[in-house]
Amino acid sequence: MTVIDEHYQEVNGNALAGHPRILALANQKGGVGKTTTAINLGTALAAIGERVLIVDLDPQGNASTGLGIDRRNRNCSTYDVLIGEAPLRDAVVVTAVPRLHIAASTMDLSGLELELGSTKDRAFRLRDAIGELNTNVAVDADYTYVLIDCPPSLNLLTVNAMAAADAILVPLQCEFFALEGLSQLLQTVEQVRSTLNPNLSIHGIVLTMFDSRNNLSNQVVADVRQFMGKKVYDTMIPRNVRISEAPSYGKPVLVYDLKCAGSEAYLKLATEVIQRERELRTAH
Repeated sequence: MTVIDEHYQEVNGNALAGHPRILALANQKGGVGKTTTAINLGTALAAIGERVLIVDLDPQGNASTGLGIDRRNRNCSTYDVLIGEAPLRDAVVVTAVPRLHIAASTMDLSGLELELGSTKDRAFRLRDAIGELNTNVAVDADYTYVLIDCPPSLNLLTVNAMAAADAILVPLQCEFFALEGLSQLLQTVEQVRSTLNPNLSIHGIVLTMFDSRNNLSNQVVADVRQFMGKKVYDTMIPRNVRISEAPSYGKPVLVYDLKCAGSEAYLKLATEVIQRERELRTAH
């Protein structure tokens, strides 16, 4: 990780003190690599000195499992936070990766929409919880990045993530219906921006499961780049067997096999995310 460490010194991507940068990983299609990207981007950011919290908002809890958090150890979860029974810090557990923590989820989340019903602040539960995250903590215990792993649907959980986020990071699988799903997601982002969170932006689109030998993959890449232009990250995440194997060991691929093509891609993506952060900051 020395190359990326050098790059980090140059880019200095630390978020502003006291306020973490909040990125929601969202796409209503399942199986596009949201959770894999949350785990591995979080690990790569932690490896270059950021203090990262992953918030698992998917009732399936795959991000929690993929980071080795046993279901029996999820006594306080993101569900407890969203129904207002616990502060977010209480749901946080440490992972085997230094500087990377996770607020784990449980299946209870799937009933959240019914439970909150028409509660007035239901779309802002997560935003308010993250707002208190860095209060009254030591400087070296505050988070610089919060990555929210959204469920594969545009429900109240995803709306909470978008209402809380500074920006959306969209994992997009290189397959036939990719653009169709993307337009729907962009419409939702637009709705959230006009009603709940005027500062929400698209941080970038990351193309996942890319196979250079596959003509369809190459065509999708060309189409998405033409449609979304500079919003698409240069880094593409390849189809890689080590990425698929890592979660069954409860490890990010960067811990499971640092030298594989998948790990290298996620390290590159982390530098690109930080580079964009720097550009966004200087633009303001």
